Amino acid sequence: MMSNAPFVAVLAMLLSMTCYQISASFAKQLIATLDPLSVTILRLCFASVLVFIMFRSWTILSKLSTLKWHNLLCYSAALCVMNVLFYMSLGKLPQGIAVGLEFIGPLGLALLSIQQRRDYIWVCCAILGIALMVPWQQTTSTEFSITGAAFALGAGFCWALYIYYGHKVVRQNIGMHALTIAITLSALVLLPIGLVHQPDHVLNPESWYKALIIAILATVIPYAMDLFVLKRLSKMSYGTLSSLSPALAALTGLVLLHEQISFLQWIALGCIMLASVGVTFRAKTENNLNSNESA
Repeated sequence: MMSNAPFVAVLAMLLSMTCYQISASFAKQLIATLDPLSVTILRLCFASVLVFIMFRSWTILSKLSTLKWHNLLCYSAALCVMNVLFYMSLGKLPQGIAVGLEFIGPLGLALLSIQQRRDYIWVCCAILGIALMVPWQQTTSTEFSITGAAFALGAGFCWALYIYYGHKVVRQNIGMHALTIAITLSALVLLPIGLVHQPDHVLNPESWYKALIIAILATVIPYAMDLFVLKRLSKMSYGTLSSLSPALAALTGLVLLHEQISFLQWIALGCIMLASVGVTFRAKTENNLNSNESA
């Protein structure tokens, strides 16, 4: 059973990233009518209710006083700021550039987490893939925003913190309730800001059903899968495997939106897939060795 854990984790990550990429198109459409902060608030508010019911998180209420709140608060803050900054970057940048810049965060964490020299080849493949995937030729056009790039890089930094503190949070053995706490705290902090900043956007019922779809696809499924994966993969493995997300976005655009992929982007897909396969088999080998040593 243990030897299959990395493959199960990879499948969970594929589901997570696919749902997130689909949600990004909905979010970008909604940002065209609402501001990014309002979209983030609506998404987190709906998500907090959904995860509370889905995970039956009322059972954790009696244990709140015994939890290690330092790690939980850092985890919640990283999740909150990451979402706000990424949606703000989507409002100013093409999605490909925003996603590519954001991925510098988890890949940077992967580099810092390397313990064996042979792991560098997989991280380098992933970095090369993302570098080729991002349409850098657009950076000189009017579609590129330095402010948007800063937002995306900030989201990437918060994503690295989210991974780091996620590993600490899962050790508290509260399962998916950690996700409920993080999303609920984020929603409670941002909601008053949204009601003051753009009350008409937040209280507009016509946008709620779209926000509900985004909450399911971009929050409930991905973050639940993330907590599942973080129990089974190292920070280096998670950060490198996350590189599949831009590749999935490109393939989804090709199949569903008929967006053409350039020759360099096909090479990028190959690099990213190679890195993902390499790190998966490395994780599988490590688990097999650990199992044999335990025996």
